[in-house]
Amino acid sequence: MNRLLVLARHGQSEWNLKNLFTGWKDPGLTQRGVEEAREAGRRLRAMGVQFDVAFTSVLSRAQRTCELILEEIGQPGLRTIRDQALNERDYGDLSGLNKDDARARWGEEQVHVWRRSYDVSPPGGESLKDTVARVLPYYVREILPRVMRGERVLVAAHGNSLRALVMVLDGLTPETIPSMELATGIPLVYSLNADTTVADKKVLEG
Repeated sequence: MNRLLVLARHGQSEWNLKNLFTGWKDPGLTQRGVEEAREAGRRLRAMGVQFDVAFTSVLSRAQRTCELILEEIGQPGLRTIRDQALNERDYGDLSGLNKDDARARWGEEQVHVWRRSYDVSPPGGESLKDTVARVLPYYVREILPRVMRGERVLVAAHGNSLRALVMVLDGLTPETIPSMELATGIPLVYSLNADTTVADKKVLEG
């Protein structure tokens, strides 16, 4: 368990359920989302995982997921660092809109480009490239040094902020990262080598 990094996307949110663009808006978890977060904690507990520190965003769905995971592994109250750098991608003018309504307004092709391209941002929002540019410096400055010192680190965040980390860890490219999906509440367990590359990766699915 040396140089352990666990990434967990938050459980299902109320707006995930309603098929809305969420971004920096702050809906809570659904009951299913709560259970997904608890199940993530149970799977980590079954592996015998314990953490030294946790990181999360300033959005409540990620914070609640982090809390539930820590409760399930018997570490409630573990030091948790919250930072806006780990927030979800900002969808700008799309935030709060139903995805079908957005397609009706701007067209299927345009909405697909906004959602799945690497460097095209929606009106008033961030592209995935912008999100990577926000998340990666924080990872390199605040998270990675702890992992390399041997601390066991949990990051509970969002689909796109975590894709920025997976892009680096898994060696994905701007061409391949947009199609990579992260399921809600499924932990990714990484063990890193001394040169920060990945020694081992486990996806804790059912």
